[in-house]
Amino acid sequence: MSKHTAAMNFPTVDTALFLLMMLLSPLFISCDQTTLKQSLDPSPFPSNFLFGTSTSSYQVEGAYVSEGKGLSNWDVFTHTPGNIDDGSSGDVAVDHYHRYLEDIDLMESLGVNSYRFSISWARILPKGRFGDVNSEGINHYNKLIDALLLKGIQPFVTLTQFDSPQEIEDKYGAWLSPESQEDFGYFADICFKSFGDRVKYWFTINEPNMQVTLSYRLGCHPPAHCSQPFGNCSQGNSEEEPFIAAHNLILSHATAVDIYRTKYQKDQGGSIGIILNTLWFEPISSSTADKLAAERAQSFYMNWFLDPIIYGKYPAEMMNIVGSTLPKFSSRDKEKLKQGLDFIGINHYTSTYVQDCIFSACKPGPGASKTEGFCLQNSQKHGVPLGEPTTLFWLNVYPQGMWKIIKYIKERYKNTPMFITENGYGEICMPNSSTEDLLNDVKRVEYMASYLDALITAVRDGADVRGYFVWSLLDSFEWTYGYTARFGLHHVDFATLKRTPKLSATWYKHFIAKHKLIKSQSPKHTSKHPQF
Repeated sequence: MSKHTAAMNFPTVDTALFLLMMLLSPLFISCDQTTLKQSLDPSPFPSNFLFGTSTSSYQVEGAYVSEGKGLSNWDVFTHTPGNIDDGSSGDVAVDHYHRYLEDIDLMESLGVNSYRFSISWARILPKGRFGDVNSEGINHYNKLIDALLLKGIQPFVTLTQFDSPQEIEDKYGAWLSPESQEDFGYFADICFKSFGDRVKYWFTINEPNMQVTLSYRLGCHPPAHCSQPFGNCSQGNSEEEPFIAAHNLILSHATAVDIYRTKYQKDQGGSIGIILNTLWFEPISSSTADKLAAERAQSFYMNWFLDPIIYGKYPAEMMNIVGSTLPKFSSRDKEKLKQGLDFIGINHYTSTYVQDCIFSACKPGPGASKTEGFCLQNSQKHGVPLGEPTTLFWLNVYPQGMWKIIKYIKERYKNTPMFITENGYGEICMPNSSTEDLLNDVKRVEYMASYLDALITAVRDGADVRGYFVWSLLDSFEWTYGYTARFGLHHVDFATLKRTPKLSATWYKHFIAKHKLIKSQSPKHTSKHPQF
């Protein structure tokens, strides 16, 4: 047994799980007759439904300058004092780069049939398109993909998840320049060519809507661009740069999809999409103004990216308010955008109230400005939170939002196939928290149970959802939180890097096994929706 193999204390955890299931039984069986009937029905998930976990390269890999890798924007950002809460970095992270076989064993133990990970762009192209391809980076991902397939686990590959070569930032400002489209297309082409014979599910970009907000409006992610009143940065323009970066990200997606469709898709037989962070925006009142504000909030957050990709133009609400600021799509851009996507990746964690700021006076706050759509976001209404608060200021537990956002996407985008690419529960580690407390993650189990129940309702309502990925397989580096926040199904001792399954890992294992058992005992049932 490897010295890195996680300790498996399943008898103790199983006992805790049994007690927990008794406590959580109201989530699964309700006195309400409709819910009771549903709980007795066969699993709504088709037999080809994918259950998985997610990670991202910078958050788990480590090996930040090993075997030819170049510096990424996050390598540089985390090495600047004051940017990360605990002063840490992803230099080592949880060493997934060297321990991937152990981590695949953890996936196999869970019973998942898919794994979403991202590729370190700077590991493949240390200097972007201005330098050579790093063959050792290609070899690493080949070994990872082959090891996953050997265990019957489908690789879902995200081309970039916030990290990119520092070289492209230094040369031309990365996403603020149209040159980024050429660089991203070059990178995507190499990945399709190198891995596409085995990878059948591709995501171009993870959460571009979060990236432009955090990097170019608030300035808390690299390259740390912002202006007052959004933040205090040495450079940037919060009212213009987010729209420029977004435009280039949208067209970078279109460039990659165009390359895949014209050069690789027919022979390789895969499919391709993009991942958006999603929030459910709940009107703070029943007034028409607040209902319109909730719709406007979606347009300035998620639809900002999906509308151009699917319909070839920015949302009407954005055009009406910031039309003069939005870059224009050329006729060539519009042709490229027609390549669209095959599916939508949905990262969903939480929901928030929204108040109209066009017809009502609003205090300053998230969403209230013109460039955010005049829709103030608030986690509370008259002092009462929307859902159960957590130790993360932005995360309230509101599972109804999962069903509502899936329904919204289903209706707005004509039931384009969907994958829940991230959903999970995070917690800030308190100084007095013991390892035992962290392993006995009852709150995470409650969260997963309630959100999966909401997903079941959406699937029963006809939403074409084809997979669910928990964030995350492991505790890891959580961006500006460093290692102070934990989302993993497996606890990681950051001093020794030892992995240990939490209660939630065992719960998820049982949930997947229950789904498989129901399917094996039921008449064969696959998705009624056409497959890729």
